[in-house]
Formats: sequence, C-alpha cells, structure tokens
Amino acid sequence: MSHDTILLNQQRQPLDHLDSVWLFGYGSLIYKTDFPYLQRRPARIHGWQRRFWQGSHDHRGTPEAPGRVATLIEAPDAICAGMAYEVTTDVFEHLDHREKNGYLRFFTEFEWLDGSGSVEGLVYVAGPDNEAYLGPASEPEIARHIARSEGPSGPNSEYLLKLAASLRDLQEHDDHVFAIEKHLLELLD
Repeated sequence: MSHDTILLNQQRQPLDHLDSVWLFGYGSLIYKTDFPYLQRRPARIHGWQRRFWQGSHDHRGTPEAPGRVATLIEAPDAICAGMAYEVTTDVFEHLDHREKNGYLRFFTEFEWLDGSGSVEGLVYVAGPDNEAYLGPASEPEIARHIARSEGPSGPNSEYLLKLAASLRDLQEHDDHVFAIEKHLLELLD
C-alpha cells in the first residue's frame, strides 16, 4: 500500500453523513491540536500498544531519511492512553493530509480515562503493509534513529519528548515511550 493514504481514507470511509465524530490521538495528536474541536477528553483504547515503528517521510524526517513516529500495534491485553477529540467531519480534510504517511482511519471503541463510559470513534493506524512502515527495533536503536532525524515539522526528538511529557501530564505510563526517551536523553547529553 502506498504511504500516501489521503484518497484511500476518503474513499473507504466517507464521513459526510455525520455531524461530528470522536477521534482518538495517541501520538502527536495528543499535544499538537492544529485543528478545531468541539471538546476533548483523556481516553484509552484496548487491544493496542503504541510503538515507534512507523516512518515519517513528511513531518519528522524526509523521504531519503525518514524519522520514526508512533503507530498502534495489536496486542490483546494492552491498553493505550491518549486524548480524544470531538470534531466536525470537515476537519478530516486537514487530518487526512496530516496523517497521510501510511495511516488508515477506522472506527473502534475507546473509553474515558475517568471511567465514565465509552464511545465509538476514529483512530489512525499505520500497519505493516504501508510503504513507510519501518517495523520493530530495540529502544536504544529507535532512540539513535530519532536523535539523527529531522523533517519539515522539526527534529524527531521533539516529537518523542513532547509525547512523553504529554503522557506524564495525563498521569499515564508507557514503557516503550519512556525507555526510548531515557536512551535519547543519554544521547543528547
């Protein structure tokens, strides 16, 4: 599958019949809200774990030297915390472009971190079948990759460090993100 997924997302999942939809963010969507939203709430998704296995050719790297960004990998007992946004469907023109580098959106259930219920909404996931997928690597290797990567949106290290800080703000622990952060900070010292 091509890493440019804009048309694929629009064709396989038109949203124009909806007034609004919830969107679950687990990477830069937690801290970089460059889109209007009606409301936002901390949430979690079950059966998925956050991994820095996706290449970024357009934001935190280049086509010649992609950075590494987060995607979700299926894991039956895993829980991934993030931020959910209720948005109008016209926002997806921007979001599909922002998340075009291999990410497909699909509906799934997520629940509020405060335990007050759940909602069905959209999440973007970049699977192993897209051209930008880099796959598994050790946390020290991922940290080295991130340390040397930069793209139009800035250094790849900024993405990781802002995500780690955002997870702490949510009082959520992510072993994978925090291990990469630890190795990255050692490299940057």
